[in-house]
Amino acid sequence: MPCAPDTNGPAAGPDCGASELDRLLAEIRTRFAVEFEPLQVDDGTLDVLSVRDMPRHLDALLRHGAIRDPLRDLPLWAKVWPGSFVLGRFLRTQGPEGKRLLEIGAGCAICSMVAARYGFAHIVASDNMPEALSFARANVLRNHLEDRIEVRHLDVTTPGKDMRFPGGFDIIAASELLYLDDLHRPLLKFLDRHLAPGGKALFCTDLARAKPRFAKLAAKSFAVREGNIGVKSRDAEGAEQRRIYSICILERP
Repeated sequence: MPCAPDTNGPAAGPDCGASELDRLLAEIRTRFAVEFEPLQVDDGTLDVLSVRDMPRHLDALLRHGAIRDPLRDLPLWAKVWPGSFVLGRFLRTQGPEGKRLLEIGAGCAICSMVAARYGFAHIVASDNMPEALSFARANVLRNHLEDRIEVRHLDVTTPGKDMRFPGGFDIIAASELLYLDDLHRPLLKFLDRHLAPGGKALFCTDLARAKPRFAKLAAKSFAVREGNIGVKSRDAEGAEQRRIYSICILERP
């Protein structure tokens, strides 16, 4: 049901957004026990919707036989992947002011929300999982980013049903998406259709899960550059750890 018309001036807008978030959370809570958790991002924080007891949720999926292919059936979209922060921050180096960004496989939209700080004219956070889209939309609303981030369904393996945007996107980005080998070819075809002239596609992957085959395949149609970014973090016990992320950049030749 759409929000009521604004009859009381600007003050009516926030109430409308809050109502949409409340409705969305009520729907999500019919399937998941969730709560917002603060995550530190540069000089601020983001509130991110999290499943409160993920092990219990996974046990329920196993009992109902819902996990047949772990890479596809596990709720990986609900995890806050460090690569999303790495890619989000890296996008700041790509001259984002005034550009259009599409994030593929956005999950709960961490990368898009980080990137929203850097001056993109428009951001589309997309995923092919309905649950991921609900979490992403809730996060966008909670962090008051609905004027900058649009949440849309997208499955790059169904070209007849993918999104059509006049002019395409200046930047298409994804983190931890290349682990599915059978996604590589349809993904490259999607980039060919939707990457604007002079545009770039950026993929961030934990080096332990890197897929060199993707870069070789992409080199047939795009100019490919690769590099690594080292990131220090702390594990659940507080011990410092260092991860290396591969950044693969595709450009039209």
